[in-house]
Amino acid sequence: QVQLVESGGGLVQAGDSLRLSCAASGRTFSSYTMAWFRQAPGKERAFVATVTWTAATDYADSVKGRSTISRDNAKNTVYLQINSLKPEDTAVYYCAARGTRYSDRYNYYYSSSDYDYWGQGTQVTVSS
Repeated sequence: QVQLVESGGGLVQAGDSLRLSCAASGRTFSSYTMAWFRQAPGKERAFVATVTWTAATDYADSVKGRSTISRDNAKNTVYLQINSLKPEDTAVYYCAARGTRYSDRYNYYYSSSDYDYWGQGTQVTVSS
């Protein structure tokens, strides 16, 4: 079992940048595809970014061009850097991990149901 702990959220102003961190337990971190999701009040949990076990990355259109997801396997940590934050980025941000399946058919997985482990979330609030 994997435990994920997010950190780095907080209250920021529009235009600022944040770097979120997700620290993972376990000895098989490098074999997991990692992702960030977010959930704003009254909205469904939405995909933000992913980095696969092969280090391929993909982003939601809402953050593409101003966001970078990365992983440091030596530290069992995944990061999400978001620049030029907007009020609509306000949400609870969740880190998620997906164990590799031999039956995997796709490079990326965008649904919350595709992931096996979740962190507790970290609040990001962007003021106007």
